[in-house]
Amino acid sequence: MPADEAAPPLDGFRVVDLSTGIAGAYCTKLFADGGAEVVKVESPEGDPLRGWSASGADTGGDGALFSYLACSKRSVVADPADSSDSAFVDDLLASAEAVVWSRGSAVAGHPDFTAAAIHARHPGLIVTAITPFGLDGPWTDRAATEFTLQAWSGGIVGLGRGAPDRAPVYVGGQIGEYLAGAYASAATLAARRRGVGELIDLSMLETQILGLTYYPVTYHQMLGRPWRDARKLTVPGIARAKDGLVDIGCGTAQQWFDLCAMTGHEDWIDEDSPLSITQQANEKAEELYAWVADQTVDEIRDLASAFRIPNAPVANGENVTALDHYVERGSFGTNPRDGFTQPGPPYRLTPAVLRAPEPAPRLGEHTDAYRRNRIPGPRGDSLAAGNAVSRDALPFEGLRVLDLTTFWAGPSCTHILALLGAEVIHVESTRRPDGTRLIAGIPATEPRWWERSPIFSGLNTSKKGLTLDLHTPRGRELLNRLIATSEVVVENFTPRVLDHLGLDFAAVQALRPDAVMVRMPGFGLDGPWRDNPAFAYVIEAAAGISWLTGYPDRNPYEPYSVGDPNAGIHALNGLLLALEHRRRTGEGVLVEAAMVDAALNVAAEQVIEYTAYGALLGRAGNRGPLAAPQNLYLSMDIDEFGRLDSWVAIAVTGDAEWAALCEAIGAADWAADPTLAGADGRRAAHDHIDERLSQWCAQRSADNIVECLWPAGVPVAKVMQPHRQTELTQLAHRGFFEEVGHPVNPATPHSSLPFRLSSGPQRFHRDPAPLLGQHTEELLAELGLTADEIARLAADKVIGHTV
Repeated sequence: MPADEAAPPLDGFRVVDLSTGIAGAYCTKLFADGGAEVVKVESPEGDPLRGWSASGADTGGDGALFSYLACSKRSVVADPADSSDSAFVDDLLASAEAVVWSRGSAVAGHPDFTAAAIHARHPGLIVTAITPFGLDGPWTDRAATEFTLQAWSGGIVGLGRGAPDRAPVYVGGQIGEYLAGAYASAATLAARRRGVGELIDLSMLETQILGLTYYPVTYHQMLGRPWRDARKLTVPGIARAKDGLVDIGCGTAQQWFDLCAMTGHEDWIDEDSPLSITQQANEKAEELYAWVADQTVDEIRDLASAFRIPNAPVANGENVTALDHYVERGSFGTNPRDGFTQPGPPYRLTPAVLRAPEPAPRLGEHTDAYRRNRIPGPRGDSLAAGNAVSRDALPFEGLRVLDLTTFWAGPSCTHILALLGAEVIHVESTRRPDGTRLIAGIPATEPRWWERSPIFSGLNTSKKGLTLDLHTPRGRELLNRLIATSEVVVENFTPRVLDHLGLDFAAVQALRPDAVMVRMPGFGLDGPWRDNPAFAYVIEAAAGISWLTGYPDRNPYEPYSVGDPNAGIHALNGLLLALEHRRRTGEGVLVEAAMVDAALNVAAEQVIEYTAYGALLGRAGNRGPLAAPQNLYLSMDIDEFGRLDSWVAIAVTGDAEWAALCEAIGAADWAADPTLAGADGRRAAHDHIDERLSQWCAQRSADNIVECLWPAGVPVAKVMQPHRQTELTQLAHRGFFEEVGHPVNPATPHSSLPFRLSSGPQRFHRDPAPLLGQHTEELLAELGLTADEIARLAADKVIGHTV
């Protein structure tokens, strides 16, 4: 079959969707994009997401967000109280390879259709359970929302986001839901490679820890200090120009020097200053903001791009579709049923084997068809045919991955491969080591300082380390020989770097025709922004994530965290689809997993709401559309830094929770007030409710507030300092942190993966992160180089072990 007529990679993969909410819907959307047959089982009243609109618009039946997430799926209706319907659902499960499950529907809540019951009755099925805290442990049945999970994760204060004169703020939108969905998809596709039934127990708290914080426990315990101890505005960060908002990054010394030159202040450059770059920028904030205010967004961005300073416009639901880069790349399309605008897939495959979106189903549209044709399919045979590894092996065992990535986004993708069994060869050079080795705050006067980065350690356990100077002909020749031995090549440089090295997909295919190459540029391989430097904060601004983060009377805050790990988990999903296509056809595949495309997908609700309903979503501090009241409230605790700055998150999502809150805090008058009995009334009285809750919380410790409200069923959380994540009993129960020894650093807890696999492994980290070039000699000897040849490479500084 010609490549342009090839079946999509997940053709024949039947998935039953027993989930409600965004996480499960997004997981199964990624399956549907890959060609899977997704059968959504709904109770007679339908998935609650069908009636959802973040702006409160009248959806007229099916909401636009549902219509986006349900593209290409099938809908069947079943009432679990009816025995014939239960038998129908069980027949569907018997015919499927996987089921995605979460609490919240009558079907998923039936004793016969819990995740454990399904796994026990259908042991050959992959059951992926998405829950706030996991299927077992002391918190498994506790109430939670996106907002309270961000608080428990440490993500609300994780990277010092915001200003010290106000409460910290959560990352706007429902980012955690999408992260959980992307992880659930990757975990399911990885488990499928083993060809056996599996219970995948995914914790949304753990996905938020990986997506919203930057290895804070490892950092704190390895270096004895937190990554951040206070909230600080990034300068310039997001600033107001003549005609709109613009994001300008300044994360390195060189970028600060270039920013000084760009703004006409070379006199600010002081290479011997005892102040950090952040401190120097904050000292000049007033002058920098004045300069920005005197330019247009386009003028600033043209200058910043010329100086190689990270920059982006601040996108939102109204302006994002008109931005020139997205227009040229065709980043958005039209919903095939309801006509609003929606993002394209978060990755692009060549050959183009992803399925074009088909209209979302009406409630129960396919019930009759499946009732007539419910003969169980050949699940066991299809899994056996797709089995790429032995039943006892890790999912990626036997897969060699050449890892040309750096910093956070790329290594986070390849790290999951390594933790699940792949041989991942992380390539650096002594001239240009992985950037995370250099940003850990270790003075260069310290012995072997480049080996002491907790960030590098957190991202690179279980990998092998190789050094090659790719700016030398000999280094490039050896890299080419390694490519020929590798099934997968992953890189996340700007396109111009690979252009300079001559290492595009055609070059890789010439060396190994069946190789899968994953390219992770910030803004994609084409378009006017292709060569712009991309850090998380500019990606977040360019996609609209920043727009929803912060207070309505201030410029948005940069989340400063989501862009990288979100790109990494989406790149892994694209790679898994490519590997399946390669297994079926023998063809090599190019995966273009642009960071900004992944970000546009998790920020999709903004453009959908605007083009479907004309509603521009905006910042609301810590309030949000899902709950009322929802906010952070200051407790009486003095924090570990000596400040009155210890907060709790409270979110009331329904009338029963409101009644429970009133009873718990002794607010009988609230309970008796009919104007507060519904969400609209509580939203209208939010200021008054906040005032009284603030007074109540101010007289209590954070622990006392949680102990009072959580057992009553009210979603509540302490706003954790992220380096205190190990204090959470739920994480300890699940073994989320694993102690990892190291030849230079002390043994330190490392976060693992946010899911548990019933078939194992029991532990994810097998080896510490490699020392610089640790496995170079071993890997070159495998290529046939003699000891003398390797010694000459070291003498010529093509390879090495020190910076």
